[in-house]
Amino acid sequence: MLSFKVIELSDKPWVERLLRISDFRGCEYCFANNMAWRRMYNTKITRYKDFYISCSETDGLYFTFPAGGGDYKEVFEEMKKYSESRGYPLVIGSVTPDKFGLFEELFPKDSYDIEADEDGWDYVYSVSDLAELKGKKYHGKRNHLKKLLAMDYSYEPLTEKDFDDCISYAVQTYNRDSAYDDKSKVCEQFAINTYFENFDALGLTGGVLRVDGKIAAFTIGERINSDTLGVHIEKAEASLDGAYPAINQMFAASAGKGFSYINREEDLGIEGLRKAKRSYHPAFMIEKHTVRFK
Repeated sequence: MLSFKVIELSDKPWVERLLRISDFRGCEYCFANNMAWRRMYNTKITRYKDFYISCSETDGLYFTFPAGGGDYKEVFEEMKKYSESRGYPLVIGSVTPDKFGLFEELFPKDSYDIEADEDGWDYVYSVSDLAELKGKKYHGKRNHLKKLLAMDYSYEPLTEKDFDDCISYAVQTYNRDSAYDDKSKVCEQFAINTYFENFDALGLTGGVLRVDGKIAAFTIGERINSDTLGVHIEKAEASLDGAYPAINQMFAASAGKGFSYINREEDLGIEGLRKAKRSYHPAFMIEKHTVRFK
């Protein structure tokens, strides 16, 4: 029977070794993201042979499609046993269309349903598109960026000397939004603190934008796979015209070297966030689905 535990920094070597086997591009397939956001859905992890498995528990059990390699039939059966021992059917999320054939091969078609999880689809962009903002489709972004570039600004890769200022800025935005009763905002603060407390150990990268010497924006990211950089946190002063386009463009130009793509994660079904992410013209979406066994 599978046995799950809370993810800890000491798990990083074996988890990342198994993640590299799959080389998945989804934002849920990177160690720091899993560790930082574990409170959001009460997520725990386990290893089954050469598979890395995460399981969340909120009104039922929900597995992420396992990363690693080996006998999928065997690992799915172990996941199924665990779910049923807890009184739930097996539910597997983050299933991309290229995995549909695997389920068809291993299980009768009438034994499960597949549902699209469009609010959880990741937006993946070309690094060169975000870094250069070339062409007519980015005309508006360049105009906003020019306004900020005319100010007294500075951009630098995020280092320890910036941590306190960035944490203070994040707390200010949290308090300003009166986010105490918003679980996602509370968990975001926990994630931000986790990132800063373990920045080097987690292998994170980031950028900080200052205007008139004060924090205007900061971002934190992580390598997801062999060709994709993920953006986990992006905070910017919305009232400062050009702050969001600037931190986006400058981070892509600085940290994106050596990568082909940048994954800016999902829109969670939030209309304003969806509009903003689409306005940067993703190269493609990572289409995620949920497989629910009957």
